[in-house]
Amino acid sequence: MPQLGDPNFYRSVVLIIEHNEGGAMGLVINRAAPLKLAELAKGHKLRIASHRAEQFVFVGGPVEPHRGFVLHDSQQVTERHEVIPGLYLSLTLDSLQPLLEDPRSRMRFCLGYAGWGPKQVEKEIAAGAWLFTEAAALPTLEGEPAALWDATLRGMGVDPATLVAGRGVN
Repeated sequence: MPQLGDPNFYRSVVLIIEHNEGGAMGLVINRAAPLKLAELAKGHKLRIASHRAEQFVFVGGPVEPHRGFVLHDSQQVTERHEVIPGLYLSLTLDSLQPLLEDPRSRMRFCLGYAGWGPKQVEKEIAAGAWLFTEAAALPTLEGEPAALWDATLRGMGVDPATLVAGRGVN
């Protein structure tokens, strides 16, 4: 929402990966970084299929911006954690390699994550700083990044043009 005021989250769609009494952790899934998967693969000496070379890496959030997270739909990857049905999270380079080569799998590679302390996200939601909805695997992996914020809001029945800045979050 506009009143959040944090430029790290301006028009961001955040997939919450973990939420418990200790806080929350999520990945911004609609902000492309100025880095392509081919450059990332070259830097880590990974093989990459030509169809992946021009795909962008995503800015997953402002915390630990050099740490990688892979969202994908491949059941063939051994190290994977199911986030929602049909959507997995992997954290290792060993998991990234087969995904970079597999033409059938869909994936988003994120650098960094978004983190909230205990009850912080609840306070921000109560203050009107965030809207939330159930996640779905297909838009998470295939949604056009520049259009994902609008599409997510419209899917919730909200017209993005009606959102106006209110008072800031304390």
